[in-house]
Amino acid sequence: MQIYKVGGAVRDRLLGKPVTDIDWVVVGATTEEMLAKGFRPVGADFPVFLHPKSGEEYALARTERKSGRGYGGFTFHASPEVTLEEDLIRRDLTINAMAEDDQQNLTDPFHGQRDLEARLLRHVSPAFAEDPLRVLRVARFAARYTGLGFTVAPETLELMRQLSESGELEALTAERSWKEISRALMEDQPQVFIEVLRECGALKVLMPEVDALFGVPQPEAHHPEIDTGVHTLSVLEQAARHKQPLTVRWACLLHDLGKGLTPEEEWPRHNAHEHKGLKLIKAVNERFKAPKDCQELALLVGEYHTHGHRALELKPSTLLELLQSFDVYRRPQRFEEFIAACEMDARGRKGLEQRSYPQADYLRGAANAARTVAVQPLLEKGFKGPELGEAIKRERLKALKAYKDAASA
Repeated sequence: MQIYKVGGAVRDRLLGKPVTDIDWVVVGATTEEMLAKGFRPVGADFPVFLHPKSGEEYALARTERKSGRGYGGFTFHASPEVTLEEDLIRRDLTINAMAEDDQQNLTDPFHGQRDLEARLLRHVSPAFAEDPLRVLRVARFAARYTGLGFTVAPETLELMRQLSESGELEALTAERSWKEISRALMEDQPQVFIEVLRECGALKVLMPEVDALFGVPQPEAHHPEIDTGVHTLSVLEQAARHKQPLTVRWACLLHDLGKGLTPEEEWPRHNAHEHKGLKLIKAVNERFKAPKDCQELALLVGEYHTHGHRALELKPSTLLELLQSFDVYRRPQRFEEFIAACEMDARGRKGLEQRSYPQADYLRGAANAARTVAVQPLLEKGFKGPELGEAIKRERLKALKAYKDAASA
């Protein structure tokens, strides 16, 4: 039995980056031997075990063969005869196909170290094209390592293009796709993930609603970058720069989908794009089974982001409707995330990345003003049921009028 550290742990050590997760591969062992040493089995499809003390994953060396469509369409073979090199050749990128023993002796049959130095994301073998999930994985690695100068090797990009055209991407499950998308959006430069998907044709397959934004012009006075797709990438870039959570980044990606529906004769104006985009945002949400908080925020930001930009001009009644839509009394955090998404939208414009956004504090102040309305005095006056609701609304409107007057003074 020989044990090797593999994959990301080796890659990140060589890059001088912190190593978080460690994966191990075991060569020359059987399931029975692993169980005898106290390892706990966890893999349903192939033999993976948890170390009895550290809890880290140890997988038996295995080969795989394509047997169906999509990510799950493989049969695996694990046995003591499978060599380390046979195990490594089934991996996605050369930089992830290195192994080291307990003395840090490197096994690198596919020149991963050379590609690390050349800053290249290159596939290990033609078998790369058998797994459509790898298109998303490579784009995610590009988003992670672009700051270090990494690019996708041309021949790998070509394989990704072939996969995108093959129909295999449609076989990906929503769960697997979302796992990659959500991780990619949380990388330092998530806009690169979208750029790479677009470059290989995968964006058109996976998110045609986002792909449709490229080449759609907006008024230059508000959008010096003009192109809606470029603007969307810039908003996503700002969201990452400002360390926004996944909910905000997802909303930033989808906020302008309605502009892709504007007839060309109406360009560069996009009347009612907020409302038109809701059905598209809903479709993307459902396609990837995004978590509920991501879905809700994306729809609310899509519908109300221009309200956010015009906050200082809104009538108190419109402001109250906005606050009610977000349920700011019970869900204050969601309104904070809406404000953040609006600010990222305002900053995601060429040359305006450092602009101030006074609307943020104004909206927070409005929410606080509405929250200060006390219910108890209204109860004491005898209001109840629907009448109580109307009375609370009147008092909140009064508070918002006072707030707006004070802010304008």
